[in-house]
Amino acid sequence: MPVTVKNISEVFGKDVFTNRGAFCGKVEDIEISLTKFRVNSIRVETARGSFLGDVLGGKKGVIVPYQLVESIGDVVIIKHVTPTMPETQSTTEEMPTITEEI
Repeated sequence: MPVTVKNISEVFGKDVFTNRGAFCGKVEDIEISLTKFRVNSIRVETARGSFLGDVLGGKKGVIVPYQLVESIGDVVIIKHVTPTMPETQSTTEEMPTITEEI
């Protein structure tokens, strides 16, 4: 994965897009494993009317596993995801899950 930042603080506030060009929001936080010296995930603050904002139904943010991040440069590119619903509905309403689209 190409990364063109010299300091981790440069990633905060960057725009996040899917690899299909859909705007998702901005990088709000980063989870780092200090024992393994690697990034575990990024937290994306979703914007109203954005792709992730529509998928999440008004939630303020989402944690994106770092495996879904394709590149970090002037913007952050993540893999396009598709919401899926469980096949069986229980009596309580279940939240949709996000899966990677191949």
